Amino acid sequence: MVLYLVLSIGSLEVNWERVAQGLERGWAFIRGFLQPDFTRRWDEIVIGFQESLTMTVTSTALGVALSIPVAVGAARNLASTWVYLVCRSFVAVSRTLNEVIVAVFLVAMFGFGPFAGFLTLTFATIGFMAKLLAEDIEEIEASQLEALRATGASYMQVLDFAVLSQVMPRLVGLSLYRLDINFRESAVIGIVGAGGIGATLNTAMDRYEFDSAAAIILVIIAIVMVAEYSSGWLRKRIQ
Repeated sequence: MVLYLVLSIGSLEVNWERVAQGLERGWAFIRGFLQPDFTRRWDEIVIGFQESLTMTVTSTALGVALSIPVAVGAARNLASTWVYLVCRSFVAVSRTLNEVIVAVFLVAMFGFGPFAGFLTLTFATIGFMAKLLAEDIEEIEASQLEALRATGASYMQVLDFAVLSQVMPRLVGLSLYRLDINFRESAVIGIVGAGGIGATLNTAMDRYEFDSAAAIILVIIAIVMVAEYSSGWLRKRIQ
């Protein structure tokens, strides 16, 4: 293992001159955090934040709504075999593809802007929510299902009174959690052209405006922290 480690490091072909230049840029970036510039790109920060917030809310709402039927189909105790396999395959594909890869593909299809980001986050939300919700549905009390089916209740009545009543707190908690994730991801996928605050950050980094980039990162951190604490408080009150 030691020999392999030595050979691996030797094969990296490190350019120490470039490393030295990189350390200088890194220090310049750190200095930007000491003196962040919120004024130079404030208008762009506001627009980027509005795009990220719009993408986050709309993609979460649509993704959660679409994930419910997929989750029902992906639950072994509710769906037939072929429906289960189809829904599970979709969930697997959605969770396999990283948001950045999906964003690159959709940007190539629909062009730069928040629409590609909205579709990316919606696709990721469906896979995330459907998988976790399906697992919760499979763990519900089977006695309630049997009791309602024994009374001659329809399929929709079984879903309403036996399934939804048991998984609703979990559904709300997961939805709020996914809202946090989507805002963070909106900053990441913006770097590849999917709009949002990430696009503003990418522009500042490309132009070596480290003080403006530091200001944007601080805004992202502050918003994520507020959203995290707020959603955590709501989840405790609801559950």
